[in-house]
Amino acid sequence: MFSQLFQKKRGTWKDDALAGLTVALALVPGSIAFAFVAGAPPLSGLYAGFFVCLITAALGGRPGMISGATGALAVVMVSLVADHGVEYLFAAVVLMGVFQVGAGVLRLGKFIRLIPHPVMLGFVNGLAIIIFLAQLSQFKIADTGGILQWMQGPALYLMVGLVILTMAIIYLLPKLTMAFPSALAAILVVTALVHGLNLDTRTVGDLASVAGGLPSFHLPMVALTWETFVIILPYALILAAIGLIESLMTLTLIDEVTETRGRGNRECIGQGVANVVTGFFGGMGGCAMIGQSIININSGGRGRLSGITAALCLLVFIVFASSLIEMIPVAALVGVMFMVVVGTFAWSSLRILHKIPLSDALVLVLVSAVTVFTDLAIAVAVGVIVSALVFAWQNARRIYSDISTDEEGTKTYRLNGPLFFGSVRSFHDQFTPGEDPDEVVIDFRGSRVCDHSGLEAVSSLTERYLSQGKKLRLKHLSAECRSLLENAGSMIEVNVIEDPRYRVAVDELA
Repeated sequence: MFSQLFQKKRGTWKDDALAGLTVALALVPGSIAFAFVAGAPPLSGLYAGFFVCLITAALGGRPGMISGATGALAVVMVSLVADHGVEYLFAAVVLMGVFQVGAGVLRLGKFIRLIPHPVMLGFVNGLAIIIFLAQLSQFKIADTGGILQWMQGPALYLMVGLVILTMAIIYLLPKLTMAFPSALAAILVVTALVHGLNLDTRTVGDLASVAGGLPSFHLPMVALTWETFVIILPYALILAAIGLIESLMTLTLIDEVTETRGRGNRECIGQGVANVVTGFFGGMGGCAMIGQSIININSGGRGRLSGITAALCLLVFIVFASSLIEMIPVAALVGVMFMVVVGTFAWSSLRILHKIPLSDALVLVLVSAVTVFTDLAIAVAVGVIVSALVFAWQNARRIYSDISTDEEGTKTYRLNGPLFFGSVRSFHDQFTPGEDPDEVVIDFRGSRVCDHSGLEAVSSLTERYLSQGKKLRLKHLSAECRSLLENAGSMIEVNVIEDPRYRVAVDELA
C-alpha cells in the first residue's frame, strides 16, 4: 500500500531542487521544536539546520541524506543547557564534532555493519514512534493559565481535517503525476486553503519567529580551563556517539531504499566538520534526520544538490522569507510528518514477527521500546549486546566431534563448530583422555579457534593427554595455536603442513 512512498529512481537536478525546497519547509518547525527541547534559542536550531545540512550534503558520504537538529540530540543537551547555559552547549558541539572527525579518520564507520538486522528494524520503528509522539504535542494549546491542554471542539476537528487533507494529497498525488513533490504540493494547497478561507488554526509563526540575520562567527563564551573541559566532555562523547549511530543507521536505511551504497567513514568526517563549524556559529549541532531524509527521497532527491538546496532555502527563509514561512499551518507540517511515520515504520516487521526466531523478535521489540523511552545510543548498545549473547549461546551448543578408530588403534576426533569462550565447556566434554588409546588425533579441519579462551582450551586439553602419558597429534591448527603449545614437548605433535593461516583474537596479536 505504501510502496509509492519510496520511488527507486535516479534523480535529476530539477528533482533535487524541488525536493530540497520541500525539505527546507519541513526543517523549519523541526529545528525550532528541537531548539525548544534543548532549551536553546530558536535561531540556534535553525542555524544548526543550515550548517549541518549544507556541510554534510557537500562533504558527507551519503548523497540524498538530510542532516540537521534532531530530537535524539536535543534530549541530551537539555541538562547541559539547564545547568551551565547555552554557551557550554556550543563548546560541547565543537568537541562533539572533533570526536566525530576522529571516528572517521580511524575508520570506525565500518562497525555499523556489526549491527544486526533486528536492531536496525527496532531502531527504525522506535524513531517512527518518536516522530509520531512528537507531533501529538501540536494538538495541545495553552489555556489561560499557560498549561497545555488537548484541543477540543471545532479547533480539534479543523486540525484533524487539515492533517487528513495533507496526508491524502501526499498519498494520492503520486498516482496522478510525479512531476511535482507531493509533500510540497500538500503544504501549498493547505496553506492557500487556510488563508483563502480565513480558517482559525495555528501557523508556524505562532510557534516562534523564524526571522533572523546571516549567521556570524561566535566563539563559545566559556572559560578555557580544565574544569570546562570536564563539564563538556561527557556530553560531547554522548552526543558524538548518538549522532554517529543515528547518522550511520539512517545511511544504511537510505542505502536500502535507493539501492545504492554510501560511505560510512566519510559521513563520520562530514558530520564532524559540520558540528565543529556549527558550534562556532551559534548552532546547537545535529546529525542525520530520518524523517527529513525520507521526505527528500520520497520527493525525488537523490544527489548532493537536494541537501545543499534545502540548506540554502532554509537560510533564505531565515533572512528574507520568514513572514511567508510563518504563514504555513502547523497542521500541514504535522500531516507531512505523519506520512513520514507511515513510510519510516517497518510494517513488514509486524508480519514477520511470528515467523522469525523468538530471540530476534525480542531484540526488535526491545530496541524499539528502549529507543522510545531512553535514547538511540542505549537502544543500539542494548540490542547489540543481547544479539551477541544470543549468538554466543547458540554457537556454544553447536560444537561436536565425529569419532573414529583406525586399524592401528589410533583414535581420531574430528571437531566441528567454533571454539570460543562460550563453547569451551562443551569442547572439553567431547574428550576422554583416561579412556583413550595411547595415540590420539584431534582434527580441527571442521572447527576454528576464535579467541584466547579457545587457545587456552586447546592448551589445557593437550596437558590432560600429556599427564596421561599419551601421544597426541593436532591437525589443522593456526600458527597462534602452535605457538601456545610449544611447552607441550615431544608428546604433542602438530601437523604444520596442513595447518591453516588465520588470525585469532588474542591480546598478544593486537
